[in-house]
Amino acid sequence: MHRLILWFALLLASMGAGFGGPGAATAADVESILARIESRYGQGAMLAHFEQTSLLKAMQITDTAQGRLWIRQPGQMRWEYTAPEPQVIVSDGTRLWVYRPEDRQVMVGQAPAFFGDGKGAGFLSDIGQVRRQFEVEPLETGSDARVGLRLTPRDPQPDLVRIELEIDPGDGTIQTVTTFNAYGDETRIELSDMLFTERLDDALFQFQIPDGVEIVQMAP
Repeated sequence: MHRLILWFALLLASMGAGFGGPGAATAADVESILARIESRYGQGAMLAHFEQTSLLKAMQITDTAQGRLWIRQPGQMRWEYTAPEPQVIVSDGTRLWVYRPEDRQVMVGQAPAFFGDGKGAGFLSDIGQVRRQFEVEPLETGSDARVGLRLTPRDPQPDLVRIELEIDPGDGTIQTVTTFNAYGDETRIELSDMLFTERLDDALFQFQIPDGVEIVQMAP
């Protein structure tokens, strides 16, 4: 059950000086914040630790997970879950692999079908999606340490009705990504220990299917 919830939640569910003040960006700040996001994330690559909390409202289940994340523009991602059990999600921008070593299973699909339009925090690996795919508004975070943005899809779908970002005004990094769907479910991803770099190994965004595992094709 944990594995299904975490994978499902991920699919449903990626600035400093000149802002209107900690905790609340003003409408006038939005363009400045977007420019900082594009400058920070639009070049090179990033790696980070993440903690994920997923609420499935209809089932009244809250689940947690953690691991490491690698992102390279445009469209490449690697999520390595270390708890509650190992799982690897890899996208080279076109193909998608989900490996569950304890089940000896690899799910294979097309990345745009699952991470297109910013779903599953996929916009973090294609930061241009923010302007292309969303209406952007300031968001009150309730925190003196962060400013916020609300992203509303220009073409809303049941599995993604909005994304809320919390941003550190000191160094301009996105600290949390919270995605919401039409059913009241939400997934919050808290990022930490972020490192921005010019290069990441190409092998991080490829996946060699191990011998003897079950291969499952994912429908779009």
